[in-house]
This record gives sequence, C-alpha cells and structure tokens, in this order.
Amino acid sequence: MRAIISKWIERYFSDEEALFLFLLIGAFLLIILTLGKPLAPVFAGLILAFLMQGGVDILVKRKVPHILSVGIVFSAFLSFLLALSLVVFPLAWKQLTTLLQELPRMVQQVQALLLVLPQEYPQWVSESQIRDIMQLASSELSNAGQWVFTFSLNSLTGIMTLLVYLVLVPILVFFFLKDGRSLVRWWITFLPNKRKMMTSVWQEMDDQIANYIRGKVIEILIVGTVTYVTFLWLGINYAALLGIIVGLSVLIPYIGAALVTLPVALIAFFQWGWGGEFMYLMIAYGIIQALDGNVLVPLLFSEAVNLHPISIIVAVLIFGTLWGFWGVFFAIPLATLVKAILNAWPGPMDADAKEEIAA
Repeated sequence: MRAIISKWIERYFSDEEALFLFLLIGAFLLIILTLGKPLAPVFAGLILAFLMQGGVDILVKRKVPHILSVGIVFSAFLSFLLALSLVVFPLAWKQLTTLLQELPRMVQQVQALLLVLPQEYPQWVSESQIRDIMQLASSELSNAGQWVFTFSLNSLTGIMTLLVYLVLVPILVFFFLKDGRSLVRWWITFLPNKRKMMTSVWQEMDDQIANYIRGKVIEILIVGTVTYVTFLWLGINYAALLGIIVGLSVLIPYIGAALVTLPVALIAFFQWGWGGEFMYLMIAYGIIQALDGNVLVPLLFSEAVNLHPISIIVAVLIFGTLWGFWGVFFAIPLATLVKAILNAWPGPMDADAKEEIAA
C-alpha cells in the first residue's frame, strides 16, 4: 500500500509547479476558513473591482487617462450603491414585511380551498387533518412575519458591521481599481519563474470566469429591472420584491426559474384569482424567461462555460452549502476553476513522457 501511495504521489506531485500550486490553493482555503469573516470586506472589494475592471479597460482603450477612467467607473459604482441602499432595498424590505403579515390571511384562503377535499375525497383525507396542517402553517408564518417586523439593526454589532462594509468596501474598490495592475505585478514576484501550468489556469479563468461573472451580474440587473417594470405596469402587489427574486433566480441554472415561478403564481392568484389578470401576468413572466434564455444569455456569455449540467448542479449544492448566497453565486466560476486546474495538472501521460525523455 505504501508503494502504491508513493508512486501516486510521485506521479502527480513530482512536478514542482504542481506542488507549489497545491500548497497555494491549500493556503488560500486555510485563509478563507480561518480569516474569512474579518477579511470579508477585502474579498468583497476585490470581487467588485474585478467586475468593474472591464469598464476601466474599455475607457483606457479609448484613450481616456487611467485615473480618469477609474474615477468614472467608481462614480457609477457609488451611484448604483446609493440607489440600492436608499431606494431598492428599503422598498423590497417594506414589501417583504407586508407580505409576511398577509401570509396568515393567504393561508386561511388556502385552507378554505383545501377543506373542499374531505368532501370530495373522504377516504383519503379528513377535515381535522386539513385543519391541523393549516393551523400549524399559519402559526409558523405568523411567527416569521412577527420576527421580520420586529427585526432591526439596533445591536451595536450589526451597526458596526454595516458601517465597516459601507466605508471600507468602496475605499478598497477604488484602490483595487487604481493600483490593481501594480498589485498583480507585485504578487507575481513571489511566484516561481516556471509557471506554465499556473499561466494556463489563469488564462482559462480570465477567458471564462471573468466573462461569466460580469455577464451574470448584468443579467441579474436586466432581468430584475424588466420584471419589476412589467409587474408594476400589470399592477401586481410586491413588484419590487418579486423583481429581486426573479433577478436572483438566474444564479441557479435549470431550477432557479422553476422555483421562483411558484411565489409569482401564488401572489398573482391571491390577488386576482383565476382571472384574466392572472393569465396576462403569467404570460408576461413566461416571455421574460424565454427572452432571458434565448436572447440575453447568448448575447452576454460570448465564452461558454463548458461544464456538464450534473457538474453545475453538484457545484451549486456543494458551494451553496459551504458559503450560502456567495457560494451559489460563484458555484460555476469555482467549478470552472477546478476544471481548469484538473486540465492543467500533470497527469500520468506527462509523467510517463518525462520518464521516456529522461531515459
């Protein structure tokens, strides 16, 4: 057994670059696990700067000075952040609290509909079972609504955390945009001179991951905004909240749109019933989803992420469990990174070739 393990280690880790990359990945994961929370503003600033670097590059290519390009992109970022903080999020939070307060009434309507089942199918379900289930659901929903309604940021920890993010993240974004190239050149000085494999991994990341993340952010904004405007025009309640949910649903491939269809349909049903307004809204929602999948996605994602659907679903489950929302958001980029490392990693054929050359 020891000989087999030794031969396996020699075959896959005899390359000094592969060993260095393995240690580098291990160190990075260790930093995230141990210092993830205190360094969260740094990671957030780095990710946001990475997303906006494309805008800076476009302006620089058009002969705009670098510092002026950074200023323009950073000003747009601050304007967007203020709009989210002062308009979108407060409106969505207000609608969420209102929706949770209305849920008990909706549950009663559902109960009235379900009570018809014992009359139609007495051999399968009884009226007491329906009442017990709905009473439990109503109690839980009432508690959730009360929790959201009374929740506030009065605690000192919550206020300090919010202030840290609101102050530090924009500052970090500015300096990452301004001095990002210099920081990259400084970081490269610590890498070994022989870094063909790491260069291959980085090129694949730059081609696919950068395109995916930026495209996904634009897709969220477009789908969420179009959904909000359409729902507001059709007159459905909680349009802002539904717009955010539908926009974020594009993060989860294959199942995100299907999952978000349920709350959209339920809210429309409780507001209008099985009427013409309900049908118009669901048709509009279907058109938005069709345009997103058949027009917007092909336009935004010029470089396709070549991953099998099973790999994507597994990545969403694993990274979403580990890191929540951010794990879901970066599931496909992280899966692409793993794929790039596996493709560039020295394999058995590389080791055999080296032995033939040495012989």
